[in-house]
Amino acid sequence: MMNPQLLHVYRNTPFGRETLLESSYFCKSVGVDMVIYVPVSTKFLMYFENDVVQVDLDRSYLVSPETAEERARAICRSQGVEPMFFTPKDYTASTLPDIPTEFDYMCCPRSIADVSSKIGLGYIGPRVRRIVNHATFPVYIPNPVFKAWKKVAVLFGGSANAVQAVRLGVRLRDATGFPLQVFTHLGRTRRSTYERIIQENHLGEAFENWTVFEKGRFRDNLFEVPHDALVIVGAYGHGLIKQLAFGSKMEVIQRVLPNSFMIVGPRCRV
Repeated sequence: MMNPQLLHVYRNTPFGRETLLESSYFCKSVGVDMVIYVPVSTKFLMYFENDVVQVDLDRSYLVSPETAEERARAICRSQGVEPMFFTPKDYTASTLPDIPTEFDYMCCPRSIADVSSKIGLGYIGPRVRRIVNHATFPVYIPNPVFKAWKKVAVLFGGSANAVQAVRLGVRLRDATGFPLQVFTHLGRTRRSTYERIIQENHLGEAFENWTVFEKGRFRDNLFEVPHDALVIVGAYGHGLIKQLAFGSKMEVIQRVLPNSFMIVGPRCRV
């Protein structure tokens, strides 16, 4: 049986070095194999069950291809990880390689919205929403500069994806031995509503360290999230809300918190 795998699209630049250090640290901590794709063009396709996502990269992903694999291998080995490299075999067009989607995790740059994509971290932010929406795996959004995390923090809002986020948090806690803490901002929802969701999904053990904010603004309460935690969050909101939360709380979270994130989408299988 194959070990779980994380897909990382490598950029041979200083920022690319930092994100690969993040991915390597994740793989070593969780016990996941690293699969690196060194882009051969600025576009590639990912065929999901109900959608085809074209990922557009900026040209910084094609910098110095002659040294990319050697550098990537050295970066991974510095973290005690021996990477594998993926070479596309199938092409939809000459410049559109097909990238498999049967991975357990995928690393994407931090840029989630158009605004944040303009700070030079790679313009694939708008595609991240569609990847999260259709992927069966969690999407890892690394810190722009490598920082080791020693805790796991889940932002629990009560939705089905938030339940999956808690389950992923438990998995990563068990794999790493790092402590797990859950945070909930009540807003207009009663605490008893969350307690019922926790009980119905048999999650009580995961909530032994549960911080509930009954007052204050959501963005202000985020200050309590540990700086050295990997933050896990579900991408959708409550009930009948069908739109990705990137335009509301997700944007607040990624704008306020400097942490690395793991995002759980609606089709994610934890």
